[in-house]
Order: sequence, then structure tokens, then C-alpha cells
Amino acid sequence: MLRQVTPGRYDSYESLLHALTEGRLWMLLWHGQPGSGDAQYGGMEVDGLGYAPCVTSPQELAASGWNRAYEVVTGREIARSLYPDRWGLWLNPHAPNGGVGIPWADLRRVAAGLDRMPAGPLRLSEPALELPQFYGLLTQHAHRTPAVRALRRCWVQPAVGTAYLAVGLDLYDTSPQALESVREMMHRSVSAVPEGVPVCTVALADEHDPVAMWLRTQTRSFYDREGSAPTY
Repeated sequence: MLRQVTPGRYDSYESLLHALTEGRLWMLLWHGQPGSGDAQYGGMEVDGLGYAPCVTSPQELAASGWNRAYEVVTGREIARSLYPDRWGLWLNPHAPNGGVGIPWADLRRVAAGLDRMPAGPLRLSEPALELPQFYGLLTQHAHRTPAVRALRRCWVQPAVGTAYLAVGLDLYDTSPQALESVREMMHRSVSAVPEGVPVCTVALADEHDPVAMWLRTQTRSFYDREGSAPTY
């Protein structure tokens, strides 16, 4: 898998992520022993981003010349550990080609389930589709849903997979009852979306979601309970 990953080959990269999820990794420990309180992974920086180095087999471990301790984990386990702190994973940095880096945003996908989140890099833009009926119906239902503070929107084109409309949810309340009311709001509104146009939601409060990050910084609300009139 590693040998097949080259710039622009997003299909090969996705296959690598799938293999990584349940595959074993040998995490290089800079300090301590596996399971000890002072255990600390190694660290490296590439283009201003932090990565924890690892190797992908006992053979690669021997080839790396690493003479300190290491910890064997699955890709999903280490992904859950690293991505919340915005750390990525670097596979076989000793290899002749420098190995392959997995950014933290992709580790988040590995941790949560690759089929649940879009494959990056993402192309994000203002929606070009005119959907006044959908936006009108959605804002009406949003106004009747007390948990909703504001709504934003963008068009998401994943590197692999189908493009879709993302609706960003800015909520006052994230209790189970509130979230159920928001799900009902979306369920009642999507009937106005033309067939063949996928719609997904994203929580604007999610500090690790790249779509939510873009929506917060690059767009304005098309519905704002406390602000201006809705824009369709």
C-alpha cells in the first residue's frame, strides 16, 4: 500500500487508510516504556505540522535502526490518541522515499470510521445550486426549533466520493432531546431538496471538523435567530 501512494493518487491513499485502521503499527517511544506513565512518542515536524513517527513491521523496525522502546498498537487506537491534539502519524520515516505522512484530519476519519466522513483534501465553496424551496422550508423549521441559533452552508467536493451540500448547525443546546429536535427539523426539510443532491449536517462547534472550520471562518449565516433576516 505504501509503495502505491503517490501525489494525486487519492484512491491508493484511501486504501492505505483502510489497511491502517486495523493494521498494527510500531510506535517509536522517545521516553519511557510501553504502558508507563512517562512514556512519550517521538515527534517530528513537517510543514509546520506535528507527526508521531512509527514503522509498519518488525522488518521496518530493524531497518530503521531504532534502539529505544516501542509500542505496538492498531491504527485506530493511535488515531484516537493523536488527532484530538492535532498530531498526525508518519509511517516509515527512515524509508528511502521518506515514508508517508497521515495528517491529523485523516486520523480523525480513521478513529471515527472512514465511511462516516469525507475523504480529503476537500474542495469547499459556496453552493452554486439555487435551492430556495429547501432553504425557505429549513429556515421555517429552524425558527420553530429552539435549539438552533444559526445555520450556514457550503458545497463539499471530497477527493474520493460524491459531492454534497453541507448544512452547518450552530446550536444553543446539544442535549439528546435538543439533537432529536434538530434531526426532526432536517428530516422535515430535505423533502424539498431535488433528487440526487446529497445533504449532510455538521456541528459548527466541532473544533476538529474541517468543514465546520471552513464554515466558521469563510461564510455567513443564511439563518440567524439573533441577527439579520434569512437569505435564500
